[in-house]
Amino acid sequence: MNQNESNKDIYDVVVVGAGAAGIGVAVALLHAGIEDFVVVDRETVGASFARWPAETRFITPSFPTNSIGMLDINSIVVGGSPAKTLGVEHPNGKQYQRFLKALVKHFELPIIENVEVMSIAKDEDEFVVQTGDGEVRAFNIIWAAGEFQYPHLGGFEGSTLCKHTSTISSYEELEGDDFIVIGGYESGIDIASHLAERGKKVRVFDSESPWESDSSDPSVALSTYSLERMRRLSFGDNVVLIGDTTIESVTATDAGYELITTDGEWAFTPVQPLLAGGFSGSHKLVSNLFEIRSDGFPLLTKHDESTTTPGIFLCGPSVRHGDHIFCFIYKFRQRFAVVAKAIATSLGLPAEALEIYRDWGMYLDDLSICGEDCIC
Repeated sequence: MNQNESNKDIYDVVVVGAGAAGIGVAVALLHAGIEDFVVVDRETVGASFARWPAETRFITPSFPTNSIGMLDINSIVVGGSPAKTLGVEHPNGKQYQRFLKALVKHFELPIIENVEVMSIAKDEDEFVVQTGDGEVRAFNIIWAAGEFQYPHLGGFEGSTLCKHTSTISSYEELEGDDFIVIGGYESGIDIASHLAERGKKVRVFDSESPWESDSSDPSVALSTYSLERMRRLSFGDNVVLIGDTTIESVTATDAGYELITTDGEWAFTPVQPLLAGGFSGSHKLVSNLFEIRSDGFPLLTKHDESTTTPGIFLCGPSVRHGDHIFCFIYKFRQRFAVVAKAIATSLGLPAEALEIYRDWGMYLDDLSICGEDCIC
Protein backbone atom coordinates (compact mmCIF):
# COMPACT_ATOMS: atom_id res chain seq x y z
CA MET A 1 0.00 0.00 0.00
CA ASN A 2 1.32 3.40 -0.95
CA GLN A 3 -0.24 6.39 0.77
CA ASN A 4 0.46 10.05 0.18
CA GLU A 5 -0.91 11.12 3.52
CA SER A 6 -2.27 9.65 6.71
CA ASN A 7 -5.63 10.35 8.35
CA LYS A 8 -4.96 8.06 11.28
CA ASP A 9 -5.35 9.65 14.73
CA ILE A 10 -2.71 7.55 16.47
CA TYR A 11 -0.74 4.44 15.59
CA ASP A 12 0.68 1.78 17.85
CA VAL A 13 3.98 2.15 15.98
CA VAL A 14 5.51 4.50 13.43
CA VAL A 15 8.64 3.19 11.70
CA VAL A 16 10.83 5.95 10.25
CA GLY A 17 12.76 4.73 7.23
CA ALA A 18 11.87 2.30 4.44
CA GLY A 19 15.29 0.79 3.86
CA ALA A 20 16.62 -2.60 4.95
CA ALA A 21 16.14 -1.88 8.66
CA GLY A 22 12.72 -0.27 8.35
CA ILE A 23 11.23 -2.93 6.07
CA GLY A 24 12.80 -5.78 8.05
CA VAL A 25 11.53 -4.61 11.42
CA ALA A 26 8.11 -3.85 9.91
CA VAL A 27 7.77 -7.50 8.88
CA ALA A 28 8.82 -8.50 12.41
CA LEU A 29 6.02 -6.29 13.76
CA LEU A 30 3.56 -8.24 11.64
CA HIS A 31 4.93 -11.51 12.99
CA ALA A 32 4.52 -10.10 16.50
CA GLY A 33 0.83 -9.54 15.84
CA ILE A 34 1.10 -5.77 15.50
CA GLU A 35 -1.02 -4.48 12.64
CA ASP A 36 -1.65 -0.87 13.62
CA PHE A 37 1.58 0.64 12.31
CA VAL A 38 2.93 2.60 9.39
CA VAL A 39 6.35 3.00 7.73
CA VAL A 40 7.22 6.51 6.57
CA ASP A 41 10.08 7.56 4.31
CA ARG A 42 11.12 10.93 2.96
CA GLU A 43 11.66 9.37 -0.45
CA THR A 44 10.80 5.88 -1.67
CA VAL A 45 11.40 2.31 -0.54
CA GLY A 46 15.11 1.51 -0.77
CA ALA A 47 16.06 4.95 -2.09
CA SER A 48 19.48 4.88 -0.41
CA PHE A 49 20.40 1.64 -2.17
CA ALA A 50 19.35 3.12 -5.50
CA ARG A 51 21.89 5.91 -4.89
CA TRP A 52 24.87 3.56 -4.66
CA PRO A 53 27.47 3.95 -7.40
CA ALA A 54 26.35 1.73 -10.27
CA GLU A 55 29.41 -0.52 -9.94
CA THR A 56 29.20 -1.00 -6.15
CA ARG A 57 27.95 -4.36 -4.94
CA PHE A 58 27.25 -5.98 -1.59
CA ILE A 59 30.48 -7.16 -0.02
CA THR A 60 28.49 -9.88 1.75
CA PRO A 61 27.38 -12.70 -0.57
CA SER A 62 23.77 -13.81 -1.05
CA PHE A 63 23.02 -17.51 -1.23
CA PRO A 64 19.67 -19.35 -0.93
CA THR A 65 20.32 -21.45 2.18
CA ASN A 66 16.75 -21.36 3.47
CA SER A 67 16.22 -25.02 2.55
CA ILE A 68 18.62 -26.05 5.32
CA GLY A 69 17.29 -23.62 7.90
CA MET A 70 19.71 -20.73 7.46
CA LEU A 71 19.01 -17.21 6.27
CA ASP A 72 20.61 -15.65 3.22
CA ILE A 73 23.22 -13.37 4.78
CA ASN A 74 21.64 -10.32 3.10
CA SER A 75 18.06 -11.22 3.93
CA ILE A 76 15.96 -9.14 6.31
CA VAL A 77 12.96 -11.48 6.64
CA VAL A 78 12.58 -15.05 7.80
CA GLY A 79 12.56 -17.31 4.77
CA GLY A 80 13.43 -14.55 2.31
CA SER A 81 16.47 -14.56 0.04
CA PRO A 82 17.82 -11.80 -2.21
CA ALA A 83 19.74 -14.52 -4.05
CA LYS A 84 16.54 -16.41 -4.82
CA THR A 85 14.60 -13.25 -5.70
CA LEU A 86 17.30 -11.57 -7.76
CA GLY A 87 19.43 -14.47 -8.99
CA VAL A 88 22.56 -12.52 -7.99
CA GLU A 89 25.27 -13.38 -5.46
CA HIS A 90 26.55 -9.84 -4.86
CA PRO A 91 23.62 -7.50 -5.60
CA ASN A 92 24.13 -3.90 -6.58
CA GLY A 93 22.10 -1.15 -4.96
CA LYS A 94 19.28 -0.97 -7.49
CA GLN A 95 18.88 -4.73 -7.43
CA TYR A 96 18.55 -4.73 -3.66
CA GLN A 97 16.00 -1.94 -3.89
CA ARG A 98 13.93 -4.26 -6.11
CA PHE A 99 14.18 -6.92 -3.40
CA LEU A 100 12.88 -4.49 -0.76
CA LYS A 101 10.00 -3.43 -2.99
CA ALA A 102 9.11 -7.08 -3.55
CA LEU A 103 8.93 -7.58 0.22
CA VAL A 104 6.66 -4.56 0.62
CA LYS A 105 4.32 -5.97 -2.00
CA HIS A 106 4.40 -9.51 -0.62
CA PHE A 107 3.68 -8.52 2.98
CA GLU A 108 1.38 -5.65 1.99
CA LEU A 109 3.26 -3.29 4.27
CA PRO A 110 1.65 0.12 4.99
CA ILE A 111 4.14 2.56 3.48
CA ILE A 112 3.87 6.34 3.24
CA GLU A 113 6.48 7.61 0.78
CA ASN A 114 7.75 11.11 0.05
CA VAL A 115 7.04 12.37 3.54
CA GLU A 116 9.91 13.96 5.44
CA VAL A 117 9.97 13.71 9.23
CA MET A 118 10.81 17.14 10.60
CA SER A 119 10.82 16.39 14.33
CA ILE A 120 9.74 13.87 16.97
CA ALA A 121 8.64 14.86 20.47
CA LYS A 122 7.13 13.00 23.41
CA ASP A 123 3.74 14.27 24.62
CA GLU A 124 2.93 12.34 27.81
CA ASP A 125 2.36 8.75 26.58
CA GLU A 126 2.36 9.62 22.88
CA PHE A 127 4.92 10.67 20.31
CA VAL A 128 4.17 13.58 18.03
CA VAL A 129 5.81 13.17 14.62
CA GLN A 130 5.88 16.40 12.66
CA THR A 131 6.16 15.76 8.95
CA GLY A 132 6.11 17.93 5.86
CA ASP A 133 2.52 16.79 5.35
CA GLY A 134 1.27 17.31 8.88
CA GLU A 135 1.27 15.59 12.25
CA VAL A 136 1.31 11.87 12.98
CA ARG A 137 0.97 10.42 16.48
CA ALA A 138 2.10 7.06 17.83
CA PHE A 139 2.63 5.21 21.08
CA ASN A 140 5.96 3.84 19.83
CA ILE A 141 8.60 4.99 17.35
CA ILE A 142 11.21 2.85 15.61
CA TRP A 143 13.97 5.02 14.16
CA ALA A 144 15.35 3.10 11.17
CA ALA A 145 16.42 5.92 8.85
CA GLY A 146 19.86 4.46 8.11
CA GLU A 147 23.05 6.32 7.27
CA PHE A 148 23.88 6.40 3.55
CA GLN A 149 22.12 9.71 2.96
CA TYR A 150 24.03 11.25 5.88
CA PRO A 151 27.71 11.14 4.84
CA HIS A 152 30.48 12.28 7.14
CA LEU A 153 31.94 15.33 5.42
CA GLY A 154 34.19 16.83 8.10
CA GLY A 155 37.27 15.83 9.99
CA PHE A 156 39.90 18.08 8.47
CA GLU A 157 40.38 21.50 6.91
CA GLY A 158 39.22 21.63 3.31
CA SER A 159 37.21 18.40 3.49
CA THR A 160 34.34 20.12 1.67
CA LEU A 161 36.61 20.43 -1.38
CA CYS A 162 36.52 16.65 -1.71
CA LYS A 163 33.86 14.55 -3.42
CA HIS A 164 32.25 12.07 -1.04
CA THR A 165 31.92 8.59 -2.52
CA SER A 166 28.19 8.51 -1.67
CA THR A 167 27.59 11.30 -4.23
CA ILE A 168 29.05 9.33 -7.15
CA SER A 169 26.41 7.75 -9.38
CA SER A 170 28.97 5.81 -11.41
CA TYR A 171 32.75 5.56 -11.32
CA GLU A 172 32.76 5.96 -15.09
CA GLU A 173 31.82 9.63 -14.59
CA LEU A 174 35.16 10.35 -12.92
CA GLU A 175 37.59 11.99 -15.30
CA GLY A 176 41.34 11.95 -14.80
CA ASP A 177 44.17 9.48 -14.39
CA ASP A 178 45.70 10.25 -10.99
CA PHE A 179 43.34 9.98 -8.03
CA ILE A 180 43.67 10.34 -4.27
CA VAL A 181 41.16 8.55 -2.03
CA ILE A 182 40.93 9.58 1.62
CA GLY A 183 39.74 6.60 3.61
CA GLY A 184 40.84 3.01 3.21
CA TYR A 185 37.88 1.05 4.48
CA GLU A 186 35.27 -0.64 2.27
CA SER A 187 34.11 2.32 0.16
CA GLY A 188 37.69 3.51 -0.30
CA ILE A 189 38.88 0.11 -1.49
CA ASP A 190 35.79 -0.26 -3.63
CA ILE A 191 36.42 2.92 -5.59
CA ALA A 192 40.16 2.23 -5.81
CA SER A 193 39.43 -1.22 -7.23
CA HIS A 194 37.07 0.07 -9.91
CA LEU A 195 39.37 2.90 -10.91
CA ALA A 196 42.32 0.51 -11.09
CA GLU A 197 40.39 -1.78 -13.43
CA ARG A 198 40.07 1.21 -15.76
CA GLY A 199 43.84 1.75 -15.65
CA LYS A 200 43.71 4.78 -13.33
CA LYS A 201 46.43 5.46 -10.78
CA VAL A 202 45.13 5.69 -7.20
CA ARG A 203 46.69 6.57 -3.86
CA VAL A 204 44.63 5.57 -0.80
CA PHE A 205 45.32 7.37 2.48
CA ASP A 206 43.99 6.05 5.78
CA SER A 207 44.65 7.08 9.38
CA GLU A 208 44.99 3.39 10.19
CA SER A 209 45.67 0.38 7.96
CA PRO A 210 42.46 -1.67 7.81
CA TRP A 211 43.92 -3.82 5.03
CA GLU A 212 46.46 -5.13 7.56
CA SER A 213 44.01 -5.92 10.37
CA ASP A 214 43.99 -9.51 11.61
CA SER A 215 40.42 -9.22 12.92
CA SER A 216 37.74 -11.47 11.42
CA ASP A 217 35.04 -8.87 12.11
CA PRO A 218 34.24 -6.88 8.94
CA SER A 219 32.98 -4.06 11.14
CA VAL A 220 36.58 -3.20 11.95
CA ALA A 221 38.56 -4.89 9.16
CA LEU A 222 38.19 -5.28 5.41
CA SER A 223 35.88 -8.00 4.14
CA THR A 224 37.23 -10.96 2.23
CA TYR A 225 35.42 -9.60 -0.84
CA SER A 226 37.59 -6.48 -0.69
CA LEU A 227 40.78 -8.38 0.13
CA GLU A 228 40.18 -10.62 -2.88
CA ARG A 229 39.87 -7.63 -5.21
CA MET A 230 43.05 -6.15 -3.75
CA ARG A 231 44.92 -9.24 -4.99
CA ARG A 232 43.97 -8.57 -8.60
CA LEU A 233 46.76 -7.60 -10.97
CA SER A 234 45.09 -4.29 -11.87
CA PHE A 235 44.96 -3.29 -8.20
CA GLY A 236 48.59 -4.15 -7.57
CA ASP A 237 49.72 -2.28 -10.67
CA ASN A 238 47.71 0.90 -10.09
CA VAL A 239 46.96 1.36 -6.38
CA VAL A 240 49.29 2.57 -3.63
CA LEU A 241 48.05 2.07 -0.06
CA ILE A 242 49.34 4.63 2.44
CA GLY A 243 48.39 3.61 5.96
CA ASP A 244 48.78 5.21 9.38
CA THR A 245 48.63 8.61 7.69
CA THR A 246 46.06 11.25 8.60
CA ILE A 247 45.12 14.04 6.20
CA GLU A 248 45.24 17.42 7.93
CA SER A 249 44.17 19.70 5.09
CA VAL A 250 43.16 19.92 1.46
CA THR A 251 43.76 23.10 -0.55
CA ALA A 252 42.61 23.93 -4.08
CA THR A 253 45.21 25.37 -6.46
CA ASP A 254 45.16 26.42 -10.10
CA ALA A 255 46.66 23.07 -11.06
CA GLY A 256 44.63 20.82 -8.75
CA TYR A 257 44.61 19.97 -5.06
CA GLU A 258 47.33 19.87 -2.42
CA LEU A 259 47.04 17.59 0.60
CA ILE A 260 49.04 17.93 3.81
CA THR A 261 49.26 15.14 6.39
CA THR A 262 49.63 15.57 10.14
CA ASP A 263 53.25 14.48 9.69
CA GLY A 264 53.87 17.40 7.36
CA GLU A 265 54.02 15.27 4.22
CA TRP A 266 52.71 16.75 0.96
CA ALA A 267 50.72 15.17 -1.87
CA PHE A 268 49.18 16.56 -5.05
CA THR A 269 46.41 15.42 -7.38
CA PRO A 270 45.13 17.18 -10.50
CA VAL A 271 41.57 15.94 -9.87
CA GLN A 272 39.16 16.40 -6.99
CA PRO A 273 40.11 14.16 -4.02
CA LEU A 274 37.61 11.43 -3.21
CA LEU A 275 36.43 11.23 0.38
CA ALA A 276 35.55 7.76 1.67
CA GLY A 277 35.14 8.87 5.25
CA GLY A 278 32.02 6.93 6.13
CA PHE A 279 28.72 8.26 7.41
CA SER A 280 27.50 10.38 10.30
CA GLY A 281 24.25 8.43 10.46
CA SER A 282 20.65 9.57 10.85
CA HIS A 283 20.58 8.84 14.59
CA LYS A 284 21.99 12.31 15.20
CA LEU A 285 18.66 13.76 14.03
CA VAL A 286 16.97 12.30 17.12
CA SER A 287 19.88 12.56 19.55
CA ASN A 288 17.72 14.66 21.89
CA LEU A 289 15.62 11.57 22.58
CA PHE A 290 18.58 9.38 23.56
CA GLU A 291 21.42 9.42 26.01
CA ILE A 292 24.64 9.41 23.98
CA ARG A 293 27.56 7.05 24.50
CA SER A 294 31.16 8.22 24.56
CA ASP A 295 31.54 7.11 20.91
CA GLY A 296 28.63 9.31 19.81
CA PHE A 297 26.09 6.53 19.31
CA PRO A 298 22.79 6.26 21.24
CA LEU A 299 22.80 4.45 24.56
CA LEU A 300 20.24 1.64 24.41
CA THR A 301 18.49 -0.67 26.81
CA LYS A 302 18.62 -4.42 26.26
CA HIS A 303 15.51 -3.97 24.07
CA ASP A 304 17.22 -1.34 21.86
CA GLU A 305 15.04 1.32 23.45
CA SER A 306 16.10 4.79 24.57
CA THR A 307 17.20 4.92 28.20
CA THR A 308 15.74 8.41 28.59
CA THR A 309 12.63 8.41 26.37
CA PRO A 310 10.65 5.17 26.72
CA GLY A 311 8.89 4.09 23.56
CA ILE A 312 11.46 5.09 20.93
CA PHE A 313 13.65 2.30 19.57
CA LEU A 314 16.71 2.31 17.33
CA CYS A 315 17.05 -0.13 14.46
CA GLY A 316 19.79 -0.42 11.84
CA PRO A 317 23.54 0.13 11.47
CA SER A 318 23.79 2.64 14.33
CA VAL A 319 22.87 0.03 16.96
CA ARG A 320 25.65 -0.55 19.47
CA HIS A 321 25.79 -2.80 22.54
CA GLY A 322 29.04 -2.57 24.46
CA ASP A 323 31.74 -3.32 21.89
CA HIS A 324 29.32 -4.98 19.48
CA ILE A 325 28.82 -3.06 16.21
CA PHE A 326 25.67 -3.94 14.25
CA CYS A 327 26.60 -2.16 11.02
CA PHE A 328 25.85 -4.95 8.53
CA ILE A 329 22.43 -6.30 7.56
CA TYR A 330 23.19 -9.77 8.92
CA LYS A 331 24.06 -8.09 12.23
CA PHE A 332 21.32 -5.54 12.77
CA ARG A 333 18.59 -7.92 11.57
CA GLN A 334 19.32 -9.95 14.71
CA ARG A 335 17.62 -7.19 16.70
CA PHE A 336 14.35 -7.01 14.73
CA ALA A 337 12.53 -9.61 16.85
CA VAL A 338 13.89 -8.10 20.08
CA VAL A 339 12.33 -4.73 19.24
CA ALA A 340 9.09 -6.23 17.92
CA LYS A 341 8.69 -8.43 21.00
CA ALA A 342 9.29 -5.50 23.37
CA ILE A 343 6.64 -3.40 21.65
CA ALA A 344 4.18 -6.29 21.38
CA THR A 345 4.58 -7.04 25.09
CA SER A 346 3.91 -3.38 25.95
CA LEU A 347 0.70 -3.61 23.90
CA GLY A 348 -0.40 -6.81 25.65
CA LEU A 349 0.19 -9.08 22.64
CA PRO A 350 1.67 -12.59 23.08
CA ALA A 351 3.97 -12.31 20.02
CA GLU A 352 4.03 -16.11 19.74
CA ALA A 353 4.77 -16.10 16.01
CA LEU A 354 8.15 -14.52 16.72
CA GLU A 355 9.41 -17.97 17.74
CA ILE A 356 10.14 -18.55 14.04
CA TYR A 357 12.99 -16.06 14.38
CA ARG A 358 14.63 -18.27 16.98
CA ASP A 359 14.18 -21.26 14.68
CA TRP A 360 16.11 -19.41 11.97
CA GLY A 361 19.03 -18.60 14.26
CA MET A 362 18.01 -15.01 14.99
CA TYR A 363 17.80 -13.32 18.37
CA LEU A 364 14.51 -13.34 20.21
CA ASP A 365 15.54 -13.07 23.85
CA ASP A 366 16.65 -9.59 24.83
CA LEU A 367 19.60 -10.95 26.82
CA SER A 368 21.39 -12.42 23.80
CA ILE A 369 24.01 -9.68 23.92
CA CYS A 370 23.84 -8.17 27.38
CA GLY A 371 23.86 -9.50 30.91
CA GLU A 372 20.54 -9.53 32.72
CA ASP A 373 21.03 -6.21 34.46
CA CYS A 374 23.24 -4.60 31.84
CA ILE A 375 22.68 -1.20 30.29
CA CYS A 376 25.29 -1.10 27.51
